[in-house]
Amino acid sequence: MKKLLWLLPLATFLTACPFESKVPLASGPSEPVDTTLIGYWYGIVKDGSDFFGIEALDITKQSDSVYAITRYGKAVKGDIILPDTAYFTGYISYIGEQRFMNIEGSVLIVTPRKNKQPEMRKERVFYMSALERRNDTLSIKTITENFSPTRKELNTPDDLKRVVVDALSQQKNIFDDLYSLSYRKIPKPQQLKSF
Repeated sequence: MKKLLWLLPLATFLTACPFESKVPLASGPSEPVDTTLIGYWYGIVKDGSDFFGIEALDITKQSDSVYAITRYGKAVKGDIILPDTAYFTGYISYIGEQRFMNIEGSVLIVTPRKNKQPEMRKERVFYMSALERRNDTLSIKTITENFSPTRKELNTPDDLKRVVVDALSQQKNIFDDLYSLSYRKIPKPQQLKSF
């Protein structure tokens, strides 16, 4: 079985990945939408080699407590350009004073079959990122896939939250530095009109 993860274009070039869960940190949205998060956020990612990526997040209000998130990305490695657009929903929850975005998306599961077309199905997944906004900068730190050795046993939001709380109380770094990004709020670029 092969998972095609399209959260970030970096995934094809890096060994670490964000933590992918079948459950969010909180069972559902309860915090109202923070209007200061609404807008177009732009960032550039560089890993120290000849790889860099351009990321933009278009965050809009879907409901009183849910965000619609469109992630536009373009990764460049040498002469290869990989455009990528992904659509998510998200909602805020807290652990202590730390604000987290519970990001819901889907992955495509491809199961090869002998002498037949591969079986394909979408599966709902959640990603969790700590958020911090200061002025026109949004910092996002994504929980890494290796944050907990017991992650296979996380079947409920309470299970996941308990493991995250334990790791944070032990002052463990549960965030993936390669998936920790900063964005600047800019006016949304207008689409070019065709001739």
